[in-house]
Amino acid sequence: MAAYVDAHRDCFGVGPICRVLGAASDCGFLTPRGYRMFKTRPPGRMKARHEAPARDILRIHSDFFMAVYGYGKVHARLLAEGWDPSEVGRAQVMNIMRELGMQGVRRGRTPATTGPAKGAGGGPDLVERRFRAMAPNRLHVADIAYVRMTDGRFGYAAFVTDVFARRIVGWACATSMNTEELPLQALEQAISWAAGHGGTRGLVHHCDHGSRYIGTVYTTRVREYGMLPSTGTVGDSYDNAMAESADGAYKTELVWRRKPFRDVGDLELATFRWVSWWNSKRLHASLGYRTPEQVETEYYTNQATQAALL
Repeated sequence: MAAYVDAHRDCFGVGPICRVLGAASDCGFLTPRGYRMFKTRPPGRMKARHEAPARDILRIHSDFFMAVYGYGKVHARLLAEGWDPSEVGRAQVMNIMRELGMQGVRRGRTPATTGPAKGAGGGPDLVERRFRAMAPNRLHVADIAYVRMTDGRFGYAAFVTDVFARRIVGWACATSMNTEELPLQALEQAISWAAGHGGTRGLVHHCDHGSRYIGTVYTTRVREYGMLPSTGTVGDSYDNAMAESADGAYKTELVWRRKPFRDVGDLELATFRWVSWWNSKRLHASLGYRTPEQVETEYYTNQATQAALL
C-alpha cells in the first residue's frame, strides 16, 4: 500500500488516497500518520543485515565473467574477499540474489564437435573415466569446441586441460580444425607448460576418438616428448568428460553471452581473456571453490615444506 501511495501522492495527496484505501475492505488500512511513520522509521534489522552484502553481490555480478556465478560461488567469493562466515551465509546470499533478480547461468547440452575417426587408431584408454591426478602434469585432457562467427561460418577453439587443478595449459583458435592449425598448437603450448613444471615424460595425454587427435602427426608429437597417448571409445563423450565440461563452460560463460565474433582475431582475444580468468580468478566448485592457481600454489608450497623437513 505504501508503494501505491508513493506512486500517486503527487496527483491526489496522501490523505485522500488513505481515506479511499481505508474505505475499501479488501485494501487493508493505512492512515496518513501510519504512512509517515512507515517512511521515516529506520530499516528493520533483517533489511539492514542484507544491505551490506547486497552491495558486494551487485558489484560481483557487475563483472562480465563473475556474472555467471550462482549463489554458491558468490558466497565463496564474499568469503574470499574477507566476509565473516558468521555474518553472511549461503542461504542469505541465495535470498538476496533472488530478491535482486539474479541467478547464475545454467549449462545446456554440449554438442559433439569432432567426428569419430573411421576404423582403429589412437592409443588405449588409460583413464577409463577416472579424471583424477595426484599432482600437476600427470594427466592432460584435450578437446575442440566450435563457435559460430558473424558471417555464419564456424571458428574453432582447442583446449588442453591439466586434470589436477583444472588449469587450461594449452589453447588455440582457428577457422579450420586442421591438425597443424588447431589441436597441434594447443598441444605445443601444453608441452611448453609441462616442460617448465616437472617435465612431460610419463604424462598421460587423453583425448577423444576424433580424427584430428588420433592422426599420425598428432600422436607422433605426443610420443616425441615421452607422453602416453590415451583415447576414449568412439562416440562416447563420457570417456572425455572433463574436457567436455571445460568446453561447456567456455560456451556458457563466454560464447553464448556476447555477440558473434567478427573474425578469428576477435575470437582469440576473447578466449585469451576467458582462459586467463578461468586459471587465475574463476572459483571451481570441484576444487572447493578455489582457483586453479591457488590449488597449484598450495601443492608446490606443501612440496617445498616436505622437502625442507627431510
